[in-house]
Amino acid sequence: MTNRTPTTAAQTVQNALTTTFVNVDDMVQIVQRKGLTACLVGVADRIEQEFLRWEAFDKSARLAFHSTDGVVELMPIADDRQFSFKYVNGHPKNTRFGLPTVMAFGLIADVDTGAPRFLSELTLTTAIRTAAMSALAAKKLARPASRTMALIGNGAQSEFQALAFRDIVGIDTLHLFDVDPAATAKLVSNLQGQGLTLKVFASTAEAVKGVDIITTVTADKTNATIITPEMIEPGMHVNGVGGDCPGKTELHRGVLELGAVFCEFEPQSRIEGDMQQMPADFPVTEFWRVLAGQAAGRVSDTQVTVFDSVGFALEDFAALAFMQDAARELGIGQPIVLVPQSEDPKNLFGLLRTQPTAKVLPIAAKQAA
Repeated sequence: MTNRTPTTAAQTVQNALTTTFVNVDDMVQIVQRKGLTACLVGVADRIEQEFLRWEAFDKSARLAFHSTDGVVELMPIADDRQFSFKYVNGHPKNTRFGLPTVMAFGLIADVDTGAPRFLSELTLTTAIRTAAMSALAAKKLARPASRTMALIGNGAQSEFQALAFRDIVGIDTLHLFDVDPAATAKLVSNLQGQGLTLKVFASTAEAVKGVDIITTVTADKTNATIITPEMIEPGMHVNGVGGDCPGKTELHRGVLELGAVFCEFEPQSRIEGDMQQMPADFPVTEFWRVLAGQAAGRVSDTQVTVFDSVGFALEDFAALAFMQDAARELGIGQPIVLVPQSEDPKNLFGLLRTQPTAKVLPIAAKQAA
C-alpha cells in the first residue's frame, strides 16, 4: 500500500457529496470533442499504464450469471486508492427486439470512504476499450510491418476495431466477412473516407488469405470454430475477441496449438476464453508480463501468435479513469446525489421524517472537488 496524505474531515464530506454522472449523450460529446482517435489511443495508453501496475491491484475473475440466451456480469477491481466495477450483459438475440447485444455502465469509488465519485455509461466506452486493448496487444505481438487485417464479424464492435488498428497498429487494408451481408454493408458505409482499403469476401477462409492479422469479433453464444488451423499462415497474429464466456468460442483448438498464446487474467481466461478447450497445463502468458519485460512476445517473423481476449476489469478501470479525466477536463457530466446526506449520518431514519430536497452541486463546485 502506498503512503498518502490522510483525507481531512472536510474533504471526506465533499467527496461524499460529489458523484459525477456521465450519461450516453455526455459520452458522445466527450468522444466528439476529443476525437475518436484520441480516445482510442488514450485508452490504450491508460490500459498499458495500469497493466504495468498489475501487482498493485486486487484482482478477481468477473461474476457471471448465465441464461439460455445470454449472460449478465459484474467486473470488480481495486487498488489502494480506487475501487471500480462494470455491469455488462451479452445477449446476442437482443437485436431482434431493438436492443443492443451489449449494455454496460460502471462506477469509480474512493477506497478510503467507499464514496462513489464517478458513474458512467460504458456501452460506448466498452467498445472503445475493447478495440484499444486489441490494438495494444497486436502492436506488441504482431509483426511490426503488419498492414492487412481480416475482420471476421462486422457488428457493433467492428468499426472501433478497424479504427483502433488503423491508428495504433498502422493497418491500412481490411478484409471483411460476416454471415450477415447487411452488417458488412453497414461497416463499409461507416468506414468510407477513413483512409482504409476495404475488401469484402464471401467466406472466412477467403478473407483471411494473406493477411497479417486476423480479428474475430462474433456475438453468437456457441462453441464455434470460425478459424481453423488450415487458415493460419506463418507469422500471422490472431486476435480472438468474441469467445468470452463458457460455451462460447471462435477458434479451433488446433489454432491455439500453432503458436504462443497470450491472455489477460489467466484464471478468468481459462474459463471463458478459447483456451477453455485446452487442458489445465496448456501454456499461456499473461499479456502484462510482455509489457513489463518479464516474458517474450513475438520471437520471430514466422511465429504464430494468439491473443485470447475475454475482457478484464482492469481494462474497464483504465477506460473509466480516462473518461473521468476527460469529463473533468471538458466540464461534461452532472453532479448527482447518489448517497443520502444528513447533518447526523447516524440518523438515517430521520431522513424519512423530512421533506426531501434535491441537492445538486454546481459544475464549478464539482470541478473544484
